[in-house]
Amino acid sequence: MSLEVGTVLETRTYPVTRAHLVRYAGASGDFNPIHWSERVAMSVGLPGVIAHGMFTQALAARAVASWTGDAEVVELGCKFTNPVVVPDDDEGVEVVVGGTVKKVEDGLVTIALEVTCGGTKVLGMPKAVVRA
Repeated sequence: MSLEVGTVLETRTYPVTRAHLVRYAGASGDFNPIHWSERVAMSVGLPGVIAHGMFTQALAARAVASWTGDAEVVELGCKFTNPVVVPDDDEGVEVVVGGTVKKVEDGLVTIALEVTCGGTKVLGMPKAVVRA
């Protein structure tokens, strides 16, 4: 994959199911019930059970790793702007990650990311910087 300024990277799509949320909760230790209980999520004003923000960001990191051949990530950042609502079924939802190379300088590559679910941006200003 060419990592030159302006390169649009191949979109990656990742399924997210309630089973993924359970496994992530176990790995991260984040057992907040908004990530598994419809009743609790809705009682605090959410539209349903939502994916962990850090799980969503990890999917973006996974895309970066696939594009760069597992290059060293020196920066990964975003704002959590919209929730990824995960239905209680076997299909779940899809998180779509796109990227564009914005800068190549001093051995570092800056990639602007776009992370969406159902056509809605779920991460604000996501970007990654990798060592080329």
